[in-house]
Amino acid sequence: MLRRVPLWTLLAVGIGNLAARVSRVLRVGSGAMIGGRVTLALDPQALRRLCSHRHVLLVTGTNGKTTTNRMINAALATHGSVACNDTGANMPDGLVAAISQDLAAPYAALEIDERYFARIASRLRPAVVVLLNLSNDQLDRAGEISELERDLRGAVEQLTDTDVVANSKDVLITSIAAAAPRPSWVSAVTASWTSESNVCPRCGAYIDFNGTSTWHCQCGLAEPRPDWQLDGSQLRLPDGTRTDVEVAVPGDINMTNAAMAIAAARPLGVDSGDAARAVRTVTDVAGRYQTVRHHGHTIRLLLAKNPAGWAETLRIVDGSSATVVVAINAREADGRDPSWLWDVPFEKLRGNTVIASGECLDDLAVRLTYAEVAHTTETDPMAAIASATGERVELVSNYTAFNGVRRRLDIV
Repeated sequence: MLRRVPLWTLLAVGIGNLAARVSRVLRVGSGAMIGGRVTLALDPQALRRLCSHRHVLLVTGTNGKTTTNRMINAALATHGSVACNDTGANMPDGLVAAISQDLAAPYAALEIDERYFARIASRLRPAVVVLLNLSNDQLDRAGEISELERDLRGAVEQLTDTDVVANSKDVLITSIAAAAPRPSWVSAVTASWTSESNVCPRCGAYIDFNGTSTWHCQCGLAEPRPDWQLDGSQLRLPDGTRTDVEVAVPGDINMTNAAMAIAAARPLGVDSGDAARAVRTVTDVAGRYQTVRHHGHTIRLLLAKNPAGWAETLRIVDGSSATVVVAINAREADGRDPSWLWDVPFEKLRGNTVIASGECLDDLAVRLTYAEVAHTTETDPMAAIASATGERVELVSNYTAFNGVRRRLDIV
């Protein structure tokens, strides 16, 4: 299969991989990102050329991309080797770096930032696309959700040979996937965050939920009949048979991610029972949900990056007797504008022992005060963990705060 990759592309990959190794040794920047960036600088068509001989699967959406892609990786691995960016590096340089690690793998499972999806999908012509959910995320970088929905809908409409697996419970995703020639609908656990689902993206009218489990709009856009239906811990397949679904990562929403992964692997020939068993082996995802011991504390690491993600993560720690350390930064990767804190239901933390931390400590403390959440403050997340009186700590943080703690725990 490598004979189909131009020699110059292989040379660019070699130089990029060397740059990545040097970056890791010198601890300068992100090795994966730098390696991919160097490869693309030498060959701007490297991503398309490196994927030309593979079965490509793309995962996109606002939340759950990394977890779902990790589950898909496990499922596809039952059939062959997989090139996968399951560490979450989901922009073009991260994709190139990931697939450069296994040039002969017949499968490529790639999560992709939703802002890059239209451009990348048109080049790769993937065999399968997975559409998870869509909600506001970093408005200073991503722009309005309605514009993003239109871009994704236009891109999906052009994928005439692609199997599109979509979450039928999400109004915006349904609008996007309905433009696909052959969508496959998955109905699973409804996310607790529905703020972007109240208005129809097609006509602007309010969505009618009518007190039922399904939704519809006056313009005709409506929740489609599911091909895959998650009912408790059982997933009903398109042929009417059922398979048990279990996950080793916390949170109801990960049952949805598992169902999406099982459905996504099916068009590539993976038996749903085999896929379900593979999904159970995923215990942590790039450090997310990982539990570590440090100086007498047992710390569970939880990542949340936007209001929808925070809403689901706060459900995980709701009622926990552990100390909850909330750490927020506002660097480029997090989004510079921390006003999104006011959209997060921090009220769920009332009654918990809470320590506010991170570079945006003041903004976070004000938000917690208005949420009537009793808390103490400590700028340094590691010092906040050390100050916890109990053994167990739930660290809930956004991107750079999360990775900063992982580096200091020496688990990156």
